[in-house]
Amino acid sequence: MSTTLLLGACATLPSSGPTGSEVSKGVARNTQLGVSLVEVDSAAAIPPLPAVATSRLSDRPAPPTDMVGPGDVLSVAIYEAGVTLFSGTPAFGGAMATGVDTGSRAQTLPELRVDDYGDINIPYAGKLRVLGKTPAEIQAQIRQALRGYSQNPQVLVTRREVITNSVIVGGEVAKPGRLVLNTNQETLSDVVALSGGYRGKASDLVVRIKRRDETADYRLSTLLENPALDVRAYPGDRYTLIYDPLSFSVLGAAGRMEQIPFVTSSMTLAQAVSAAGGPNPNLGDPAAIFVFRYVDDPDHTGQRKPVVYHINMMNPGSYFLAQNFAMHDKDVLYFGNARANQPSKVIQLISQLFSPVVAVTSAVSVVKN
Repeated sequence: MSTTLLLGACATLPSSGPTGSEVSKGVARNTQLGVSLVEVDSAAAIPPLPAVATSRLSDRPAPPTDMVGPGDVLSVAIYEAGVTLFSGTPAFGGAMATGVDTGSRAQTLPELRVDDYGDINIPYAGKLRVLGKTPAEIQAQIRQALRGYSQNPQVLVTRREVITNSVIVGGEVAKPGRLVLNTNQETLSDVVALSGGYRGKASDLVVRIKRRDETADYRLSTLLENPALDVRAYPGDRYTLIYDPLSFSVLGAAGRMEQIPFVTSSMTLAQAVSAAGGPNPNLGDPAAIFVFRYVDDPDHTGQRKPVVYHINMMNPGSYFLAQNFAMHDKDVLYFGNARANQPSKVIQLISQLFSPVVAVTSAVSVVKN
């Protein structure tokens, strides 16, 4: 009778999840999701390393650093000799650019912002298209437009505010905002450094880049470790550093159940098992360690399929395999329950139920004596 009660108790006690054999049987029965089970018992069964992103951004030729575009603010000074078209003030004490008559008179126009179409308006010259031109080219353009209105005008154009030759940086950087590219040879990692550097760990950050009609995401640690990905920044780019740590979840009969972040940009199964505290010595089965993962389906482009990897850590050779098994972001590490531990649960339960009675009986005996 007592044996029957114990067996019944084993079947009804709560559990942290299925045993290893139950996981295998469940995968075999689950045909709707198309889950497959892979036994990691040899080096050939180890899944490939996570694919390192190749550069998806085109490394465009660097434009001139002083190219003018919409939003730029220009300062235009016009120097005239003889009868002047623009009434002005004396030139700056002879501190003029080479080729400009120091005896001429100068007029600095109000600051001009290049409109959305790339145009500016100059008195007498009218609307001029300056999009994609350098200040030197704009000087020659204005001078040519004023011929016939002024006697040999000299023009000096400088940029007061640079919008075109800049990028926007935001997110987890020390100094977010607009960053002017001084050489147009700055790389993606240079942009992060010039913005005061990143906050946190590089392996926890993703760099999201928007370049015209292109968009790309790079793990910052991957970008720093792979020079081929570190292409040149391009004017108009937008960079956002997003906090998105790599992590895996631990479930089942583990030493602890939680979501654990990667310590570095890469992590092996051996490190993951260690970080999780290994199988619970009272509940877990070292022979039933599983990794649940979605992988790209080679038969259906753009689709993913669920795969369960099983490794038996009771086999000493599995420890070498676990050192080469790379964890992926959002993997689920599952420790199967040991079926042999169920009777011990019953014994522990009975011990907890009867321990108060034993304590009271012992106390009464002491009083009587």
